[in-house]
Amino acid sequence: MSDGSGGRGAESDGASGRLSRLRRQPLGKHPLIVSVVAVAVLAAAGVAVPLALADGDDEPCWEVPASARALADDPAAATKTLDPGDDLTRLGSARKLLAHEQVCGDGARVLGRVVDAATRASGRGEPHTMAQARSAYAVAAVLSGTELPPGLAPGAARMVAEYVVDARRDDGLYDDEATGPALPAEQAQPDENGYVWMGRFLAPSEAHAAFEYADPLGETDADIERLVAELAKDPEAFAILYDAQRAWFAYYLERLDRQGGDPGFRPSGRDRYSTATTWPDNDLQHLADRVGNLMKYRARYTRDGTISDLAAFDAAVRRHTRGTFRPASRQLDTRPPMGDIADRPVSGPVRGDLTDGRHQLFTVLDRWAEERNIPARRAAAMRQLLDDAYVRALWLMF
Repeated sequence: MSDGSGGRGAESDGASGRLSRLRRQPLGKHPLIVSVVAVAVLAAAGVAVPLALADGDDEPCWEVPASARALADDPAAATKTLDPGDDLTRLGSARKLLAHEQVCGDGARVLGRVVDAATRASGRGEPHTMAQARSAYAVAAVLSGTELPPGLAPGAARMVAEYVVDARRDDGLYDDEATGPALPAEQAQPDENGYVWMGRFLAPSEAHAAFEYADPLGETDADIERLVAELAKDPEAFAILYDAQRAWFAYYLERLDRQGGDPGFRPSGRDRYSTATTWPDNDLQHLADRVGNLMKYRARYTRDGTISDLAAFDAAVRRHTRGTFRPASRQLDTRPPMGDIADRPVSGPVRGDLTDGRHQLFTVLDRWAEERNIPARRAAAMRQLLDDAYVRALWLMF
């Protein structure tokens, strides 16, 4: 999930070439000499961001400069740095900062903190701004489809979790609806049927990251699912993403009515095929699909050796998982911003097999249906929807 090396810029490329020529010189068996000479060459060339040799590797690593490290503790500056603008003309700034396959020392984890700072809402109860949402789009565009340096994944996963509702839409169905990398809150107003293509139960004043947006030239692809596939290699990132989906599930259920439908649905003669359960069913299938995808990636990476010790991986995921999320026993009509959904307080510790995603979903659904007196037929239909989508995602090749 890292972003390639395309954002290093001309100076960095030139410096890399100098290092390559230096490595071909007969300097004997003293790699320290190579490093010292390389640093001297870079200093003479005036390169602001130095390159060093990665430990035990011939490939150069990128040293995160102090100015970039400072962004991790300055959210406003981090957002300004990563914000690509409405026309994506400043996307190169995000690429220059994040697009490095090898990062020295703790630099990748620092970059993860910068990503989190730039895209996270300013506090509990605060909606995302357009600049923050555009920054989230930029992160996805730069990192999706690439292999991330170790340490960056948790920060990127927190970004995906922070935009859990927006990330759910990135499936190709809404490409024509997205007019830019971020969408203002006004575009989330319900139509005459109470329908909003961006999702249900949205905060009224929140901007949204339009990960499905493709720029007119077709050069930018913020593919969230490819990013999630890369993030799932890291147990901490895996836990963050899994927590976000289960928190979203609890938040969603507690806003449905006693028939398991959307309380905001308004029948209309213009749309004779939709009912109060049409879009909740669609949303729940997307949720089960996301959880099934995580488990699919876990299985795939175990088979191909990316996860070398599955027991250790699962133990690490459980350590990083915050707990179980259960919906309230009564219907809620509040509309929290997305960051609050992901940061939802836990209801207790995880019970049972955490990596049996279907079991975790069913346990929450069954308890909710019992407490809310949901008709048995409707509860069974919802269970089947989750089951079908989960299994389909788990076995679908990628």
